[in-house]
Amino acid sequence: MPGLSAASRAALEAAEVVTGSARLMGLLAEGGAASGAQHRVWPVPFEDGIEPLLALRGRRVVVLASGDPFWFGAGATLAPRLEPGEWRAIPGPSTFAHAAARLGWPLEETLCLGLHATPFERLTPSLAPGLRAILLLRDGAAPAALAAWLTGRGFGASELTVLEALGGPVERVRQATAAGFALDDIRHPVAVALEAAGGPALPCVSGLPDDAFAHDGQITKRPVRALTLSALAPRAGERLWDIGAGSGSISIEWLLSAPRSKAVAIERDPARAARIRENGAHYGLSALEAVEGKAPDALDCLETEPDAVFIGGGLSQSLLEALWRRLRSGTRVVANAVTLESEALLAHWQAETGGTLLRIELSEAAPLGARRGWRASYPVVQWSTVR
Repeated sequence: MPGLSAASRAALEAAEVVTGSARLMGLLAEGGAASGAQHRVWPVPFEDGIEPLLALRGRRVVVLASGDPFWFGAGATLAPRLEPGEWRAIPGPSTFAHAAARLGWPLEETLCLGLHATPFERLTPSLAPGLRAILLLRDGAAPAALAAWLTGRGFGASELTVLEALGGPVERVRQATAAGFALDDIRHPVAVALEAAGGPALPCVSGLPDDAFAHDGQITKRPVRALTLSALAPRAGERLWDIGAGSGSISIEWLLSAPRSKAVAIERDPARAARIRENGAHYGLSALEAVEGKAPDALDCLETEPDAVFIGGGLSQSLLEALWRRLRSGTRVVANAVTLESEALLAHWQAETGGTLLRIELSEAAPLGARRGWRASYPVVQWSTVR
C-alpha cells in the first residue's frame, strides 16, 4: 500500500468492486484500503475471470495488477475487451523497474522478458556472453529450472540474481551461478536477473551452420541459405510462405532476422513437418507455423497473404500459376532449382515475367588420395522477382 500513488488510492476508495489475485487482495486487506468495496479474488486460470469482469459493466470496478499492466501484464488482455471510454490504467513501477533499481542496471540496455507463460527457448536468439536480462518467471520452482536450462546450453557460469516479491513486505534478493544454483524456498512473484557468461551465441547474420537444425538431409545448405535470405530480404513485421520447407531452416532464419515477423512452412512430409516444429521450438519461435500438405492445394487454408514467398521444393508450373493468381502485387518471390527441368521452368518464367537468375556453383576442399581437391556440389539456379 505505501507504494501506491494518490490516484490509485482515490480509485480504490471510490470502487464498488475490487478484484485481483489472492496475493494482491491480501496485501490490500493488510493495508486497510477500499474497505467499503466488495472484494473478489480473480480466479485461476486468468481467462476465467474475464467474463465475470465484463458482467460488472456500469459499476465502479478496480482490477489490481502488479506494476505496469501493459508490460507483460493484465492490461494487454483486458483492454481489447472494453471500449476506450470504459477504462483507464494507473501504472505503477513494474517488476523490471524495481529490479533495475535494486541492481543499478540501465533498463534501456537490458533485455526484459516475461517467461511466466512461454518456454525458456525464447531467450535463445538473444543469449550471448555479456547479455543482461530481467526475466519474469512462473513460480518459485522456475529459477532452478532456468539455471539447469542455461547450464545445459553451456552458460553455467552465468550469474543469476533471484528477486522475490519485489516492492512488498517480504521482498528478498539472492544470488547464485547457474551451474551452482542451490537456492530454495523461493517466494512468488519471482524475477531473475541474468548476467550471461559462457556458451556460444547465435551469429547475427544469415547462414547458421547446417547442424544448427535437425534434418534428414533435406535442407538448404548454409551458403545457399545465406544467399536465399539475402534475396528474400526479411523486414520487420513481414510474413513468409516457405513452400517445400524441408527442415524449416529458411523460415527459422527469416524469423531470427527481423522482429515481429511471421513464417508459414508448408511441407507435405509429416515427419519433416514435425521436425520443423521441433526446430522452431528449439529457438523459441512461436511465430513459426508448420502446415502439412502439398502446394498449391495446401495454400488454400492460409488466410493471411505473404510479403515474401520462398519455393525450396515442389516447384512446378501449376504452383507458379497458382501463386501468380493469388499473390498481391509487390510480393517478393524467390525459387531455387537443382534439376534441369526445374531450371528450365525458372528460365521460362524469368523470360516471361522478369526478375533475376543467379547460378550458384560451390565447391568444398576434400581429401583426394594423399592430397586435397575440390568436391563440387550440384549447382543451384535461383530466381528472384517481385510479383
